[in-house]
Amino acid sequence: MTEEMPFQPPAHRAPAIVFPGQSGPEEAYRAAYDLLARRFPVEALELIEPALAEDGGDRGLRSLRAWAYLLRAQLARAEADLRLLVEDDPSDAWAQHALGRALERQSREAEALPHLRLAAAMSGDYDHEAAVHRVRRELDRQAGSRD
Repeated sequence: MTEEMPFQPPAHRAPAIVFPGQSGPEEAYRAAYDLLARRFPVEALELIEPALAEDGGDRGLRSLRAWAYLLRAQLARAEADLRLLVEDDPSDAWAQHALGRALERQSREAEALPHLRLAAAMSGDYDHEAAVHRVRRELDRQAGSRD
């Protein structure tokens, strides 16, 4: 009598996306964005890293890398990229909000709040406003527990 192996589902991995004539940071950006939108940060990083090696100053690629790091919960790496993006362009509401979220997820709410407030003021986005209120409540809760 042979023993049957239990069913093992195949590992889920996004297929590589290759566009005709793909070569360069702009094509890497398009493909990596698609992968991140589908929640495949590892595969996106495989495209982003070589493109950044070619053009390290590309803000779009750096933003995508920060997004991939956030999805992977590599918060210190995301923070480093986001700080550079914010330093370079303080009016980038997405970078301000993402930096605030990265800090919040590291339980650094006091550092996160100014970035979240600025993003909310610049964008008027409901999710940005909700993040400000959430962090403000957490800071109030922390202050109340110290009293």
